[in-house]
Amino acid sequence: MPIQVILRDDVPNLGKIGDVVRVKPGYARNFLLPRGLAVEASGKNLRMLEHHKRIIGVKAEREQKTAEALAGKLDGLSVTIKANAGEGGRLFGSVTNLDVERLLAEKGFHVDRRRIGLDEPLKNLGTFPIVVQVGRTARATVQVTVEPA
Repeated sequence: MPIQVILRDDVPNLGKIGDVVRVKPGYARNFLLPRGLAVEASGKNLRMLEHHKRIIGVKAEREQKTAEALAGKLDGLSVTIKANAGEGGRLFGSVTNLDVERLLAEKGFHVDRRRIGLDEPLKNLGTFPIVVQVGRTARATVQVTVEPA
């Protein structure tokens, strides 16, 4: 029998902050509640939700402005990484989102590696456009150039 919970954070494939959703009891008990992603939808919590919606709206707007400013700085940024390569420009290793995260950190941009849209590791020399998800809707494209070491 599903139970109702109020989401305290965005949960992929479930809902956004402040949504009241029905989930299975085990999912709520073992995942959502221990991680602080949701609270039980009791009468008291539903009344508090109305108050928190206003606070959440202001917080989300502030975070969106910050994310858009960061996306503006990141958009068009070009970073270079040197890697060992063999004949034909094939790398001996690969360039992953962790490497891109480190390059951005050296430039002063702290972005979580899970937000770097690198579908598969780069295994060739060249310049690659990589999408970085900065906020909920803000995205920036960073040019990563892989050069031989």
